[in-house]
Amino acid sequence: MNFLRRGRLSWRGHPHLQKPLYHRALIITDCRRLGSQIDRTLSSRLWTIPVSLLLLAGAGWGTYGTSKPFRHTVLAVVRCSRVGIAAILNAVDYKTTFARTYATDADYGQALSECHTRSAQRVLRALLANGGVFIKMGQHMASLYVLPFEWTSTMRPLQDQCEPTPYEFVDALFQTDMGMPLTEVFEEFDPTPIGVASLAQVHIAQHRETGKKVAVKLQHPHLAEFCDIDMKMVEVTLGWVKYWFPEFELTWLGEEMRTNLPKEMDFTLEARNAERTIKDFKSIQTSLYIPDTITATKRVLIMEYIQGGRVDDLEYLADAHIDRNKVALELSRIFNQMVFVNGWFHADPHPGNLLIRPAPKGSRSPFNFEIVLLDHGLYFDIDPILRVNYAKLWLSLIAPASPATTLDRRKYAELVGNVGPDLYPVFEAALTGRAALQSSVDSVKEDDRSFRRASSIIDLQPQSKAELDAIRNAVVSTEGLLTSVFDVLRRVPRRVLMVLKLNDLTRSLDYALMTTHSNIRIFLITAKYCTYAVWQDERKRLIDAMIHKGIFNFPLLRGCFSCWWKFRRQYAKLVIGEIFLDLQAIAIIKKAWVKGLWRKGFQGAHQAAAGLAY
Repeated sequence: MNFLRRGRLSWRGHPHLQKPLYHRALIITDCRRLGSQIDRTLSSRLWTIPVSLLLLAGAGWGTYGTSKPFRHTVLAVVRCSRVGIAAILNAVDYKTTFARTYATDADYGQALSECHTRSAQRVLRALLANGGVFIKMGQHMASLYVLPFEWTSTMRPLQDQCEPTPYEFVDALFQTDMGMPLTEVFEEFDPTPIGVASLAQVHIAQHRETGKKVAVKLQHPHLAEFCDIDMKMVEVTLGWVKYWFPEFELTWLGEEMRTNLPKEMDFTLEARNAERTIKDFKSIQTSLYIPDTITATKRVLIMEYIQGGRVDDLEYLADAHIDRNKVALELSRIFNQMVFVNGWFHADPHPGNLLIRPAPKGSRSPFNFEIVLLDHGLYFDIDPILRVNYAKLWLSLIAPASPATTLDRRKYAELVGNVGPDLYPVFEAALTGRAALQSSVDSVKEDDRSFRRASSIIDLQPQSKAELDAIRNAVVSTEGLLTSVFDVLRRVPRRVLMVLKLNDLTRSLDYALMTTHSNIRIFLITAKYCTYAVWQDERKRLIDAMIHKGIFNFPLLRGCFSCWWKFRRQYAKLVIGEIFLDLQAIAIIKKAWVKGLWRKGFQGAHQAAAGLAY
């Protein structure tokens, strides 16, 4: 400035400061007076800021509680941000992992495995925070065993990590739906649920009218209100996954949930499904037991209470003197009966939906136990053509290898799973839960020879560590294989995908029960039901032809006898194979019993025979 010279102040050159001294004093006085006025104004109005914020917050809270659209908008933003942040971080993580260079395939596999784990944990935290439908999506992901192991194992805790709804809210829901409080219907009602799932929770109570101990299934009160928002968010999330990773398309999962979720949320439908399943098994000697339904509304289900243990609880089975081999085989019979004979099957199978108990007096079970099937909210039918083609596919996989058998396997895989020759090996592995058979090796161009490949299911050996390692390494190192897995998931009809879940359940329980029979034993049961399903289809076709052409048509009679003889002969071979394998299993148990007796006496013998440590 002009009035700054040689580091000292000067009045020269500054016209406003060259006025008389009293003028300058007046200016200073006015400035002080103006400053004081500003201070008083600010002091008088400063308190209005927090008050305004409080009023704004109160208005927002009131609007949130009274305005459904506003509340849904806020929740959508919050839930969207959780999932969105997880999706963006995962996309960056995967892109970064794929972009790096690695010295060896082992380094790449390790890096990809760690990326899978980090990404799955981010999604798990977001799903737990959002709850409701998002928990259901995580449970679906946990059951898709063709996904990377890191993802399925991370999502598995969602089966039993759901938050319970407080008692006062379920009491209000019960009174809304039933028109009376809990205390009028039940003499006793335990406010602590014995089980909490993504859609509902179960309480134990004493029913006044019948005097019976009952299980009361109550839907989470706010589930229906936010279901549409959550489903839209699931679809948006899966759309993001498809955008960032087009090869990993899971949009079908959102479509499937959109279709099936309303069914699972209607408990009257669950009651009807249970009633139909009881009728389907009424004329069959089976260990299956389904609890009786007492009352059912859309959100409240009162049913018979069954006390038992998990089907894979070896200690419970040992205390009840239940043969674990028979349990595994009976589970396979129950689900194969549903799929291949009834054409109507339970579509949400997991160990949490199965109980086992000693057979009570008057039970129809041929064994000393009953298998209790719970949660009948989701069932699928399977049309006769698909059912028979699926049976023929299994029979071709069980048959000895030959060029004709190989052609049959691929033919029926295309009819059943909508997969061509390029995707057949992946579909075959999903069916059997094992590495591809010999006839499929060339298709996947796999050079690993660290284990012996089977030519058919009957030729399968117990799964070795080398086979497990080869499968995991193939998913990581074989270019395009993981993409093929997702392509199979997208192509396979939803009913077939649900049947694959049943296959996986029976195999995993057979392993968890530490059965002593051969690993192909449950496949022989599947073969028996497939043989019966094909015979019934042929029989129906021949009877229809006789109705039109006459019952004494000799070629048709000969064809009918030929089909019957073929069925009986093949069925008898399977029965003989079962007897042989069962005798082997009994011999292994007896050997373990003797070994346990030698080491720890009768207690050790009992534990050794039950598959327990001693």
